[in-house]
Amino acid sequence: MPALAALDHAFETLQVQEPEAHILQVTLNRPERANAFTTRMGRELVQVFQALEASPGAYRCVVLTGAGERAFCAGADLKERNGMTDAQFAEQHYLFERMARAVLACPPPLLGAINGAAFAGGLELALCCDFAYASETARFALTEVTLGIMPGAGGTQNLPRTIGERRAKEVILTGRPFSAQDALAWGMVNRLCPPGEVLGAVLETARTIAANAPLSVRQAKKSITQGLQMDRASGMLFEIEAYYQLIPTEDRSEGIRAFNEKRKPDFKGR
Repeated sequence: MPALAALDHAFETLQVQEPEAHILQVTLNRPERANAFTTRMGRELVQVFQALEASPGAYRCVVLTGAGERAFCAGADLKERNGMTDAQFAEQHYLFERMARAVLACPPPLLGAINGAAFAGGLELALCCDFAYASETARFALTEVTLGIMPGAGGTQNLPRTIGERRAKEVILTGRPFSAQDALAWGMVNRLCPPGEVLGAVLETARTIAANAPLSVRQAKKSITQGLQMDRASGMLFEIEAYYQLIPTEDRSEGIRAFNEKRKPDFKGR
């Protein structure tokens, strides 16, 4: 992957590949353990997403999925956690917090392909995506309170912002699983796909996004994300500042030329 030299090597718990130009696919690759997080996976995800933040123009879209059809991610690997001291547990969880923040900070759009169960930290990771499609047979849950802990990788913040406070409280405080159909009805996923077809559908949407002006896409994503943390008037001011940064770009001129010449634009990201 010459576009991002820091990722140009094999990972132990991830598959990181470029399925086509401008798109990066990151696959959680521990199917024998339902793609559960280990310390090594946390470190590798931090490495990938910090590299993306450092090189925001390297890819125009990123896709996150899990290996196999059984699970997207079952959360932390509890076998690895068995016997940890309090200090070791806290150190690992701090790593997982850093992982969630790195994923949230991904500059290009991050699309989730939820191929199977997304439980606990796996659901929290899915919630870090800009949007997601899911298999019709996927299941979801935040089960932490059934294990003596609580969501700690953004679940108590991202889920209420996605499905609403009252519904999120029911999901988190009961720890009960819910279906892909519920996730769609609640607006947590954008589309359901037949088993085995979710990744293809997500890549098709990624291809559409990647064909658009990459600076425009990144600025629009930033404006939505940051604006939602502000009052409306402040958000409007943030939006117009983001807009004006696009006026002197080559891609803005290319878009106007292509429209008037009735051709497809050739965006360069500059």
